[in-house]
This record gives sequence, structure tokens and C-alpha cells, in this order.
Amino acid sequence: MAKRSKKQVKKDENKVIKILQSYAKESIDTLAEKCGFSGPKVRRIMKKLEDNETIWGYHAVTDYEKIRKNEYILLIKKANTPLDELAKKIVARDIDDKAEELDVMIGSSYYMHGIFDWLICFVANDLPHAKKFESELVKMYKPYISETQLLENIFPVKRCGINNPHVDELKEFL
Repeated sequence: MAKRSKKQVKKDENKVIKILQSYAKESIDTLAEKCGFSGPKVRRIMKKLEDNETIWGYHAVTDYEKIRKNEYILLIKKANTPLDELAKKIVARDIDDKAEELDVMIGSSYYMHGIFDWLICFVANDLPHAKKFESELVKMYKPYISETQLLENIFPVKRCGINNPHVDELKEFL
């Protein structure tokens, strides 16, 4: 077996990751063909990336309109208060329990640098449900939040690296 440089190994891993982001449901053979690698090599790379938690998991990219749900983005600006307790609440995932109680699916949650400090992407039945989730979140984290902005996603052009198959319908929204 040929020795591979660390640089080449990283390059191969990145190639597999890029292909997986759009074609995760495909067979190992199809993924290997798209990468230009053998099936066993792709399988080994995927296993390594899963074991070292570079790949956290796989999920279905859903057309929320077809399941009568809407997608929202909640931007949160934190207050100038000590964050030890906030960190404990975030790590405890209290928000996940509240989301489940309100029939809200949290897709992503990010701590960020910029005007806002936290971003939560979630799916809810409608705007009133989204507003209720926002309100409950503000209640839970009241001492830590100075401002929120709730945005509704009107039309996803691309989600999780997958192009919307109905992108031609975008003109209806413009």
C-alpha cells in the first residue's frame, strides 16, 4: 500500500465530504465514481470521518411546504451579563425540550460573531407557532437576551448543499 502524504489524505477527505454534502444517499460505488476513488477507499474515508466526528450524521433534506411547515431563522443578540449560566442552559439543551413541546423542529443552532450572537434555524407550523417559540425562548433566557429578530424563509434556493428541484418557481416570489 502506497504511503500518502497528510496533505493528500486531507485533500481526499475533503473531496469525499464535498460529494457527500450533495449525494449522501447514493451508493458507495456511485460516491466512489464521483470522487474518482475505489469503493473501499471511500468507505474507509467515510468511516474515519464518522469516527473522528468530522461527519456528525446524515439527514433528509425536506421540502417543508409539502409537509405544511414553514422555515424560520431567529437571530439573537445577547445582553451584557455573565455567560456561565447561559452556557450551562445551552449545553443542557433546555431549548430542545421547549421546541418539542411546541412542535418546532430545530435544524441548526449557531453561536456567532457579528451583530447577532446566536442564530437558530427552525421549522414550525406557521408564523404564530414561530412567534410562540420565540416568546418562550426569550422567557427562558430573559437575562441573557437583549434583542431578537424573527425571519421567515420564503423560498429556499439551496439547503444543506442540495439545490431546490423547484428553483424555477422562484420567479413567483420576485
